[in-house]
Formats: sequence, C-alpha cells, structure tokens
Amino acid sequence: MRLSAGDKTLHIVIYTFLVILGFLTLYPFWNSAVISFNLGLDTAKGGITFWPRQFTLDNYAIVFQDSRILQAFYVSVLRTLAGTFLSILFTSLFAYGMSIKDVVFKKFYMVFAVITMYFSGGLIPFYLVNRELGLMNTFWVMVIPTVISVYNMIIFRTFFMGLPNGLEESARIDGCSTFGVYFRIVLPLSGPVIATLSLFTAVYHWNDWFTATIFINKTDLFPIQTMLQQILNSNIMTEQLSMATKGNAAAADAMSRMQSVTTKSLTMATMMVATLPIILVYPFVQRFFVKGVLIGSLKE
Repeated sequence: MRLSAGDKTLHIVIYTFLVILGFLTLYPFWNSAVISFNLGLDTAKGGITFWPRQFTLDNYAIVFQDSRILQAFYVSVLRTLAGTFLSILFTSLFAYGMSIKDVVFKKFYMVFAVITMYFSGGLIPFYLVNRELGLMNTFWVMVIPTVISVYNMIIFRTFFMGLPNGLEESARIDGCSTFGVYFRIVLPLSGPVIATLSLFTAVYHWNDWFTATIFINKTDLFPIQTMLQQILNSNIMTEQLSMATKGNAAAADAMSRMQSVTTKSLTMATMMVATLPIILVYPFVQRFFVKGVLIGSLKE
C-alpha cells in the first residue's frame, strides 16, 4: 500500500521525534559510562561527550578495591533474589485465593486490600511497626514489608480468573488439593505474567535506597543503591581514595591510580556498577512484557 505525501510527512515527523526522544533518554547514561572510562583529571577539564578522551580502567580498579562496595553489591543481589521470589510466591498465592469463586468474605478481603493501595499509616507508624517486629537493622526489613503487592495481586488474580475452569475441575477429579492445583496447574501456565511482575519487583528491590537509609544503621547491610547515595552525599570517596593504599602490597600502583582519578570519575564508575546488572536482565524478559501485562490486566 503506497503512502500519501501527508502520511509520509507524518511518519518523518514521528520518527524524528522518537529519535530525538531516544537520544535525550539514553545520552545521560552513555555520557556517565564514558566519564567512568575516562581519566579523572582529564574529565575535570571538560569536553567529554561521546567517547573517552583518555581511556582508563583505574576508576573501576579503585571501586572494586573497596570492600564496602563489594559487600553492598552482594547485599543488593541477595535482597533482589529473596525479595522477588517471596513477593511473587505470596502475592500469587493471595491472588489465587481471591480468584476462587466460593471463598468466604472474598469481597471484604478485596476491598480491604485495595484500600491499602490508597491509604497508609505513614512513615512513623511504619517505622514503629518494624521496630516492634524486631526488623530494625536486619536484612529482612528490606524484604518482609514488601512480600505482598496489592497491585501485582490484582494482575495475578485477573489472569487466574481467565484460566479455563475445566483445568481445575479435572485436577480435582484426579485428587489434587488446592495447593496441588496452584503449583501443578496454575503456576506452570502463568509464565508470562510471572516473568513480567518478577522483573518489576526485581527492579524495585535493586533500585530502592530509601528503606535501608531509614531502617538500617549498619553499613555492612547497605545495598549498592544506598551506598551510592551515601557516596553522592558524603566524603566517602575521599575515604575510598585513602583506603586504596592501605594494606595493599601494590601500594605504589594504587597511588599512581589515585593521582589519575577524581571524585566525579569514581562516582560515575560506582553508578555503572550499580546500574548495569539490572539493565542486562531486560533483554531476557522483554518478550514477556506485552503478553504478560495485557493478559493479566485485560482478561475477564
């Protein structure tokens, strides 16, 4: 089908706008990556745009020498894995229960759950609850309060309600219990929506820095994003530079690296370390996005 002159003009305008929008979205991240690979003292002169002017790995070498950043990275990985698994498990269980027709007081539970999406007690009551539960300064304060997501539960529930009733009935005839139907029938058929919501949950856990800032005082429990926030708002980079030569057999080499880096170049390198892992996950689950979210939100 041949396009008219007006359609061609419209397509040119749309694609031009999308290219400009994509550039404005991606350039800040690209420029940060370029600075992280550029000599710090050279970066301070300005003019670093699309390519490193003096390529170096010294920024990353010093970042990975700091045990605090490596520990924070480990905490983030553990938190993301545990938080995502537990959230998807318990949220989907809750959703499956709400999708069963003969559950007593189902409407009351749904209304009660939806209310929590719009109203909360606030930060102070939330802080007091976590303190009374003994979660303060523990790893689990970043995981347990987010085990149930009402928004994700509604998507799960809508998806489960769209499954054929005959599947559950045939499983019941074969002797499956409620949990048997859930684990053997429902979950295997929920791959797209599970993959999509798992990614959303994982991104939240990986990017969240506020929870640890409020509820944790031990730096060895800080996730990488909280550590990055501390770096941006304190003199931790100055400490990091001085620690690079302590207790190191290659002190002379570390000293030469210190002379070539700046706080800005180290900050950009730390930001790349904190950002890249979750970005690399996207290509593996991207094909589930449209299918998972649309099925979970549109089926009745």
